Amino acid sequence: MNDFYLTLPLERWRAFAGERPAVRCSPGHLIYLQDTEATCFYYLKGGRVKSFIQSEDGAERVLNVYRAGSLFGEASFFDKLPRVSSAVALTACELVPIDRELVKQAVARDPELAMDMLQYLARTVRLLSEQLDDMAFRPVQWRLARFLLSGADRSGAVRCTQEEIAASISASRVTVSRLLNQLARAGLVELQYRGVQLKNRSALEKLCQN
Repeated sequence: MNDFYLTLPLERWRAFAGERPAVRCSPGHLIYLQDTEATCFYYLKGGRVKSFIQSEDGAERVLNVYRAGSLFGEASFFDKLPRVSSAVALTACELVPIDRELVKQAVARDPELAMDMLQYLARTVRLLSEQLDDMAFRPVQWRLARFLLSGADRSGAVRCTQEEIAASISASRVTVSRLLNQLARAGLVELQYRGVQLKNRSALEKLCQN
């Protein structure tokens, strides 16, 4: 799952930011709401942002945690339909809103950016499809290993709390903690403050093959 980030590094999206000033927001700031109009999407210049969906009874399902250099909120912007998720700042963030005029300018300067965006959108659809499959048919240990592999950056660091991981894979915080400790004892990961460091990627990949 990380092949996407190797072929399309996060730095690729800096073309959208240009010299535009970033909007600063504090932890807990609600960036956009589910079912609202998408007049722009965002380049995350700094910080971390969580996207999630919420049911009518208030139950929450985390879709993704974005790190600096990511784009988010783009799907509803391009299909011109109401947003299917909400987004909230997990840390202090710097955001660059990207409207239609800015997209046109960026693509005019670099036409290949349009193809990269199409690949990015297609990859987003694929990841969401995989998430649905994972939640429906896979055991928790498989889902956890898959999440760690897909969420790790180039250094193998997964910058998510255990609560965020639990919400992302539809498991309890207690179950995630127990499984992470098992992986740590086996030498597959190292538990850190507000994160996990992968130590044995190939062993985690084997867990996903079962």
